[in-house]
Amino acid sequence: MTLSLVSLLSRDIAALWLVLKTRADEIMHQDIVPLCAADIQEQLKRRFAYLSGGRGQDGSPVITFPDYPAFSEIPDKEFQNVMTYLTSIPSLQDAGIGFILVIDRRQDKWTSVKASVLRIAASFPANLQLVLVLRPTGFFQRTLSDIAFKFNRDDFKMKVPVIMLSSVPELHGYIDKSQLTEDLGGTLDYCHSRWLCHRTAIESFALMVKQTAQMLQSFGTELAETELPNDVQSTSSVLSTHTEKKHKAKDDLQLALKEGQRILESLREPLAESATHSVNQDQLDSQATVQRLLAQLNETEAAFDEFWAKHQQKLQQCLQLRHFEQGFREVKATLDAVSQKIATFTDVGNSLAHVEHLLRSLASFEEKSSVAVERARALALEGQQLIENKHYAVDSIHPKCEELRHLCHQFAAEIDRRRGLLSKSRELHSLLETSMRWCDEGIYLLASQPVDKCQSQDGAEAALQEIEKFLETGAENKIQELSEIYKEYETILNQDLLEHVQKVFQKQESMQEMFHRRQASLKKLAAKQTRPVQPVAPRPEALTKSPCPSPGSWRGSESPGSEGSALRRGPYRRAKSEMSENRQGRGSSTGDEEEGLAILRRHVMNELLDTERAYVEELLSVLEGYAAEMENPLMTHLISTGLHNKKDVLFGNMEEIYHFHNRIFLRELESCTDCPELVGRCFLERMEDFQIYEKYCQNKPRSESLWRQCSDCPFFQECQKKLDHKLSLDSYLLKPVQRITKYQLLLKEMLKYSRNCQGAEDLQEALSSILGILKAVNDSMHLIAITGYDGNLSDLGKLLMQGSFSVWTDHKKGHTKVKELARFKPMQRHLFLHEKAVLFCKKREESGEGYEKAPSYSYKQSLNMTAVGITENVKGDAKKFEIWYNAREEVYIIQAPTPEIKAAWVNEIRKVLTSQLQACREASQHRTLEQSHSLPLPAPSSTSPSRGGTRNVKKLEERKTDPLSLEGYVSSSLPKPPEKGKEAW
Repeated sequence: MTLSLVSLLSRDIAALWLVLKTRADEIMHQDIVPLCAADIQEQLKRRFAYLSGGRGQDGSPVITFPDYPAFSEIPDKEFQNVMTYLTSIPSLQDAGIGFILVIDRRQDKWTSVKASVLRIAASFPANLQLVLVLRPTGFFQRTLSDIAFKFNRDDFKMKVPVIMLSSVPELHGYIDKSQLTEDLGGTLDYCHSRWLCHRTAIESFALMVKQTAQMLQSFGTELAETELPNDVQSTSSVLSTHTEKKHKAKDDLQLALKEGQRILESLREPLAESATHSVNQDQLDSQATVQRLLAQLNETEAAFDEFWAKHQQKLQQCLQLRHFEQGFREVKATLDAVSQKIATFTDVGNSLAHVEHLLRSLASFEEKSSVAVERARALALEGQQLIENKHYAVDSIHPKCEELRHLCHQFAAEIDRRRGLLSKSRELHSLLETSMRWCDEGIYLLASQPVDKCQSQDGAEAALQEIEKFLETGAENKIQELSEIYKEYETILNQDLLEHVQKVFQKQESMQEMFHRRQASLKKLAAKQTRPVQPVAPRPEALTKSPCPSPGSWRGSESPGSEGSALRRGPYRRAKSEMSENRQGRGSSTGDEEEGLAILRRHVMNELLDTERAYVEELLSVLEGYAAEMENPLMTHLISTGLHNKKDVLFGNMEEIYHFHNRIFLRELESCTDCPELVGRCFLERMEDFQIYEKYCQNKPRSESLWRQCSDCPFFQECQKKLDHKLSLDSYLLKPVQRITKYQLLLKEMLKYSRNCQGAEDLQEALSSILGILKAVNDSMHLIAITGYDGNLSDLGKLLMQGSFSVWTDHKKGHTKVKELARFKPMQRHLFLHEKAVLFCKKREESGEGYEKAPSYSYKQSLNMTAVGITENVKGDAKKFEIWYNAREEVYIIQAPTPEIKAAWVNEIRKVLTSQLQACREASQHRTLEQSHSLPLPAPSSTSPSRGGTRNVKKLEERKTDPLSLEGYVSSSLPKPPEKGKEAW
């Protein structure tokens, strides 16, 4: 079909091209004259001969040779050109009859007459019918001409008769007066200058028509030989170029038509001015020539317009096809990418919240992909429209339209299939969570039943009724048959989900077994009452209140969207309260107490898992809804210039934190669901991974500063609107900081309810490690605020402690007044204790907002730890201690805010100095060992390096006692930090 359409279109264009070429050839091969008036304009202006337009009786054109005294002086070439031009003007039919020559020599001499006649007869280029000569009018010349003509008749023998006329009336006997000009006694209106102007205009117009025809023919050849390009840009370029050339050709054509109309109106002007004006044959011929040329131009224009319309249609259809093909390639590539992306949506979720998140992700993906799908459908409709408009490439367009429809249908079907699977997963997880809640409520019920009240018959019966009533709710809350679950949810049951279902069912079975045992015990108590149970005083440890807050006390600071956790905390707190009351009112058995602690541990674990999942989901929403959108071309116009290339500054390493929690930590926490007391091991094994929070916190000031500068950017508002977040981005950027601080609270709670459990030691170690990470994060935040230090802080070793102190100085060198002033006026300094040096800095005033409120520290002094000693106690103040340098050359009295802080710093400095002492001993022993192997005889005591090393070690041991110091031993391997001048203090 496409080939037939293309062939038909090509045949049409070829036929039209032949018509256009024929019209152009007709114009170019007619009205070709050897000379033009413009070429011999000066000769014609002399008027020694003219074509007045008069005709003889048989229609012969009349050429008049007026009296021209300088006729003999006209060059032969010019004379010949004028004769040739004048004889070429009449039509071939009129010229074939022969010309009549009227030679007016009334004012001339006979000798000139003879010469003129002979010259004309010799060089006239056309047929002659008659030559009429008006001889001289003077008596002598007329007589002479009569005699001379008789005697010289043979000289005038010509192919046509030569008639000598004596007067003008005799001339009228041969040619009618209406065909003669006024100077020959006629009435013919003739103006030589007007005739010359008309002839020049007509011939110029004829040349313009010929050139226009040539241009159209050349342009038509170019169009006919143009090959269709294969891409949009080339096709558009060809169409644009051809259209521009077409407009120029049309302009030239219109210009020629306007010129022809102007000339025709000029020819008709005398007749328009006077109705009685007679028009001679030459004027009629001129009008006919112009009208013929105009008609040919109009026909050529019509042929060209028709040819152009077909050619333009061909190019436009080609451009439509190229646009369609380009759009098809782009849309297909997008749909292929969408198909690959949707193929990755294989996860069915590991919890109800996770499934809800996956459903939202799928909906978001569907919404984002809808643009590509709608584009594909629109492109298919566009292709169908091209087919209906009888496009020449139907066979190429139709399969592509079908493929686009198939891809759209395939996408919609796959989305529906994925949504169906996730809906089934949500249904299953909802059933599992319902069963879990039912089990938890059952356990709470068992734990909350007062033991003392159950000892009486009425209490036992009430408790029994309470249990039976609760068991009745199991029909709608518990899993009935595992086989039915397997059958109904077979399409989504992977290995993990299958294990989860089995664990929930096992838990359900265990809980029901506990209920059955409790029912059996209560039935015995209700059937036969033995002796009453006497109340006893509660154990002292049961009355001890834990100093750590309950999970409910710190849940309040969690982010929005935790209503589900809040609902679960109700029975959790009630269970704690009732258990506490039971322990205070009456001692319970060890089994009941352990059961209650297990419930509390499970609740802390649920709290940890719920908040962890919510945290992961919030990080993902920020990364997808904000960070990824910063690279979306459709959102670029909303991003302010201050945000360009600042994604890493704004979000830090949040993506790294998200991947750690989503791929690793959350899964490991979920593996501890049944054994919450073992969760400490998860933290210990991943403690190195938690170091990523230090990097995030160090970047937080830069992120805060950038946020304050760009918080009003429309980009953030648009993203917040799409995510339906109630809080702005800065609240979510604070989540990692909040999360790392929350772990220690959860671990404290878990440790409180796991004192005698297997994982208690791991929990304690995990808590200490998390607190250590928090301290390291806090210390690093202070460390990056130090300014003015010339060296590299990392060369000083690990930062051990930092804090603010009051400092007095006492130097042996220096002016006495300065020493006294320094002794009584303390300085506020912030100290940074590293493994290799202690830094003294001045804390600058806090300013700004948010993280910019963090202080900065101006570096003042540093002491190398290899030359430092300490005095642990200073008289009169338990909060003071001394750090001295170079054998007490410089003494710094340090006053801590509290005695506890002082003790911590002294202990840490002692550890550093002790480790240096140990390193010194090992180095001395190593040197002694090397020398004992290298020397065959013992050296004298005065030169023994061993004794020297022993003395050094002994001296160091003495320094370690009080005051403690390593002065006198400076290791060359330890870099000495740069020191400021003492005047900086």
